[in-house]
Amino acid sequence: MLSVHNGRYGHKHADDLFDNLNISVESKEILGILGPNGVGKTTLLRCILSLLKWRSGYTVIDGVPVTSKNKNALWGKIGYVPQSSSTKFSYSVMDMVLMGRSSHLKIYNTPSTKDYDIALQSLDQVGISHLRNKRCNEISGGESQLVLIARALAVQPKVLILDEPESHLDFRNQLLVLNILDKIVREQNLSCIINTHYPEHALRLADKTLILGKNKKHLFGGSKEIITTENLQEYFGVKVKILSAIDEGIMLDAIVPISCN
Repeated sequence: MLSVHNGRYGHKHADDLFDNLNISVESKEILGILGPNGVGKTTLLRCILSLLKWRSGYTVIDGVPVTSKNKNALWGKIGYVPQSSSTKFSYSVMDMVLMGRSSHLKIYNTPSTKDYDIALQSLDQVGISHLRNKRCNEISGGESQLVLIARALAVQPKVLILDEPESHLDFRNQLLVLNILDKIVREQNLSCIINTHYPEHALRLADKTLILGKNKKHLFGGSKEIITTENLQEYFGVKVKILSAIDEGIMLDAIVPISCN
C-alpha cells in the first residue's frame, strides 16, 4: 500500500543522505527503520510524507504518487506520530485526539458527533478512554505517547507512520506501545512504518526492516534476514549476540551488545 521508488535526498548544499532507495510495506505489515544517529531516519519519514521534497524518486500510496494528492486527501490516508517532545499543551486529551479528524473537516466546520465517536473509539483502542477529560500537561510521558497514537488513529488511516514512539518510555510502557501497534496494524489492515533506536524492537515487531548507514549505504528486506549480528556490527559498530528463548510456544529474540568496534 505504500512504496518508495528510487528515493534520493540530501539537505540543501549537502551530500545525499540516501540514494536509489526502494522500499515497500503492504497491508498488515510493519516496516522498521534502523540506523545510527545522523543517517537520516527522521528525514526519510519527512520525505515519505512529502514534508520534504525528494531530490529524485517518489512515494506511492495505493498506486498513486503522493505528490499528485491534495493535502487533505494525503493526510486523510496517513496517521503520523512525530518524535515525543517535552512540551505538553494544556488541551484536553479528547481535544488532542479530535485534531486527528481535521483532514476530514471542511474549513470553518466543527467536529460532528461522528468525529467525537471516532475519537472515543481511538482512545479506547489504545486503552486510555478514562483519560479523555484530563489535560495533556497533567498526564505521564507514556500516556502522552498513547494520546498521540490515538490522534493518529482518529484519522482512520491506511498508513501509520511513527517516529521513535517508544523512546523516553519506561520498560513497561515500551512493551505496551509495541503490543498496541502490533494489534492495531493486524486487526485494521494498516501499513505501518516505525523508526526505532532499538534493533530488538524491530526484530520483535517488524515484518521488514530498513537499515540506513553512512555514505548512502542501506539494507532492506525481511527482518530476520536483515537484523543479523554481522549487519548490526557493520552499520552500528557494535559487536552483538542474538539469543533466542521460547515463552508459551512463542520464539523470542534478544539482542545483547558485547562491545564497540
